[in-house]
Amino acid sequence: MTDQRNVPFWKLKRLDEMSTVEWESLCDGCGLCCLNKLEDWETGEVAFTSVACQLLDGHSCQCSDYPNRWATVPECIQLDVAGVKEIPWLPPTCAYRLVDEGHDLYWWHYLVSGDRETVHQAGISARDKTVSELHVPVEDYEDYIVEWPVLTGEPRDD
Repeated sequence: MTDQRNVPFWKLKRLDEMSTVEWESLCDGCGLCCLNKLEDWETGEVAFTSVACQLLDGHSCQCSDYPNRWATVPECIQLDVAGVKEIPWLPPTCAYRLVDEGHDLYWWHYLVSGDRETVHQAGISARDKTVSELHVPVEDYEDYIVEWPVLTGEPRDD
């Protein structure tokens, strides 16, 4: 029998069982959620762009005003358990998605590595790959479509 005191919380709990602190700690700080996406209304296909929310710090990949983000960006999505199951654009490396699907976190997730820089060192994040939406007209977003957010990570074997 395994001593569960040494098992990480994300292996023991479902998303809906996590405390607010545990939930928030699952965010790996990649910044991919803060990229603008384009959806084809006919097919439902979603394309990522390198155009980032105006509040995303393009280097740290953190929201520059997280507690007050809705004052500036009313359409900002607060990810919750239902959203994890319904939002089609969560990247394949997203910890919320991985935990929901019963997978472990990648080696570069800071809860595993102990270092918030490993997500960037592994090339998983949006660090220094974005342009602020304040500098790109919406009608030009198609010129900024990128594939790297959905090509990140390595094959899962768990």
